[in-house]
Amino acid sequence: MTGDSMDALPELSASSRHIMSVIQGISENPGVYLMKAAGGKIIYVGKAINLKKRVSSYFQRQDTHSAKTALMVSRVADIETVVTASEKEALILESTLIKRYRPRFNVVLKDDKRYPSIRIDVTAVYPKIEIVRKTPKDGAAYFGPFSSAHAVRQTLKLINKTFPLRKCSDRTMRHRTRPCLHHQMGQCLAPCCLTVDPKVYKGIVKEVVLFLKGRTPELIKRVRRHMCKAADSENFEAAAALRDRMFALEKTLERQVSVTTDFLDRDVIGISGNSDFRIVSVMTLRRGFLQGIRHFELTHAAPEKGELVGQFLGQYYQSVHTIPIEVLVPEMPGNVAVLEETLSEWKARRVRIRTPRRGEKRRLLEMAATNAENTLRERLQRASRETAVLEGLQRRLQMSHLPSRIECFDNSHLGGTNPVSAMVVFVDGRPHKAGYRRYAIRDVAIPDDYASMAEVLGRRYGKINEKNPEPDLLMVDGGKGQLNIAVRVLEQLGVAGRFAVAGIAKKDPLKGETEDKIYLPNRNNPVNMGNDGRLLLLLQQIRDEAHRFAVTYQRKRRNQSMVTSALDRVPGVGPKRKAMLLKHFGSIKKIRAATVDELSELPGVTLSLARAIKQTLV
Repeated sequence: MTGDSMDALPELSASSRHIMSVIQGISENPGVYLMKAAGGKIIYVGKAINLKKRVSSYFQRQDTHSAKTALMVSRVADIETVVTASEKEALILESTLIKRYRPRFNVVLKDDKRYPSIRIDVTAVYPKIEIVRKTPKDGAAYFGPFSSAHAVRQTLKLINKTFPLRKCSDRTMRHRTRPCLHHQMGQCLAPCCLTVDPKVYKGIVKEVVLFLKGRTPELIKRVRRHMCKAADSENFEAAAALRDRMFALEKTLERQVSVTTDFLDRDVIGISGNSDFRIVSVMTLRRGFLQGIRHFELTHAAPEKGELVGQFLGQYYQSVHTIPIEVLVPEMPGNVAVLEETLSEWKARRVRIRTPRRGEKRRLLEMAATNAENTLRERLQRASRETAVLEGLQRRLQMSHLPSRIECFDNSHLGGTNPVSAMVVFVDGRPHKAGYRRYAIRDVAIPDDYASMAEVLGRRYGKINEKNPEPDLLMVDGGKGQLNIAVRVLEQLGVAGRFAVAGIAKKDPLKGETEDKIYLPNRNNPVNMGNDGRLLLLLQQIRDEAHRFAVTYQRKRRNQSMVTSALDRVPGVGPKRKAMLLKHFGSIKKIRAATVDELSELPGVTLSLARAIKQTLV
């Protein structure tokens, strides 16, 4: 559209004229486009082989758009593009930008950090197995994520009983002087104290990797071969240990469920729900055995299944370390060739994306879809129950709207030292840990719970913004005194009346009270919470979580102050030497237990300084 023709269309708004002028300058190369709302917030990220054609299509024949796409287009105030060398690069960049900006109209996966994985640092001389929640690309081998912490703990328990790898941390291993109980039980080779051939140890690590990859039948054959070899060499003790390992693996194999006959690695995707709320289930099959299933909640997802599948796969396989050779999906994405090429490059082996119509693979898709449907039904029922509780709280606390976001404060100190406060946030009845905040009391010199509460509330509600939105309900741990302080602070800040305020006080059995009390401003008697015990239970859970969070923070600050004061008394020990001592020994207790010779072995610690450390810490 030329500039003259634009001038001839007076019905276009200024925003539309700006969009049309932006489209004129967009390249026809492959790349990524970012659609922005009026405030500059990115609301959608997409990719295209031809950026100009793809972006233009949103603003042509808008009457054919779905309701969600039409809503998105109506909010677009500006468009930014990033040109890439190929569609494959655009796919990777699209997934990266979606994770970074979490746009309103994209499929956005939750961060996988809450899912545990198993980590093995294969680059170490004597690797150990550990459970982690972050999986950076640091050269270690990662397995998972597992769908539950219980599942990963059970797996680790089986590995520790079956394979004699070390269990202790690197720090403990460096300072251990004799083998631990695990070695006496035959569950560790004790590389901390005994001479262990690294090749033998690495051989056991390879067996663990085979087990975690689902290659149990192959692993059993390997163990049986080593057992026979040890028996032929008349090394009967080693042969017996290998026999026990083989029996344990065979029992594990018996408990595994085989769902395919071709014994390939594949993931199966199931989808259920509508464009406002969907569940995507990922069934993980390794060597034909079902390893586990994970469920993802997608809100405001793309209405077309093909587009949803494409965006989901791009983000999901960027965050996992194991990619199968086949992915079964309910509907093929439009960019399937690029997805296959990208996944193949990441795996260094051909990866295929398929939508089977019949046979065993079709049965797997139906199984994944059934799991997604069941999970969707369960979560909708749970959401309905949670909404009923929030509606009950709304009525009992006489609120104008649902208490979707509840913030609760609690103070903590020990004998007046290291006073702190903590805020927890519950959204829709569940903890929202990203919103938790910790406060060290700054301006209160003597123990004063009221003054501490006033300081913290002033710091929190003195800066209400997009990152720190106002709650629907503010709850303070305490009775009328704490509640009155909260009301006064909110009045001083000019935010009184914008959200509800309540105080929760513990019951007093000496007065015959049988349950905790909820107080509201300008009301002498506690609120009658009715016969629905779930209402008070939710508020108690929030209060208890605030108490736990505050006590944990107070304990941490107390320990830090104890460490700091103890080492700061040592002449000649500055921040660097203090950090070195703590890193090497792990605690003040262990530094105090160390000998002068052990202290003087550290760089920069002379004999005289080592003696000074010992004398000061005694």
